[in-house]
Amino acid sequence: QVQFVESGGGLVQPGGSLTLSCATSLMRFGSNTMAWYRQAPGKQREWVADITSNFSPTYSDSVKGRFTISRTNVKNTVWLQMNSLKFEDTAVYYCNSNPPRTGDWGQGTQVTVSS
Repeated sequence: QVQFVESGGGLVQPGGSLTLSCATSLMRFGSNTMAWYRQAPGKQREWVADITSNFSPTYSDSVKGRFTISRTNVKNTVWLQMNSLKFEDTAVYYCNSNPPRTGDWGQGTQVTVSS
């Protein structure tokens, strides 16, 4: 079973910033596209951003220009730098591969944007 361990969430005011981290035991990490997903209360989990093995990022329209995804293949870690946070960014954030390993979701990390 693959482990994904997300961290870095918290409570932040609108306009604030947070950086999420994800460490994983995924084998051949460097060959996988890695992604961040989020699930807001009462909504389905959605894809937020991903980064290919060649470090090419892609973002959903809702976060483009505000979030930055990055990775290191040395330490099997993915980050999500989140700036200009909005109320609607409130969610539990998860990392996984893309496409996701559906049986291996981690606990996620809660991000709450509130004044």
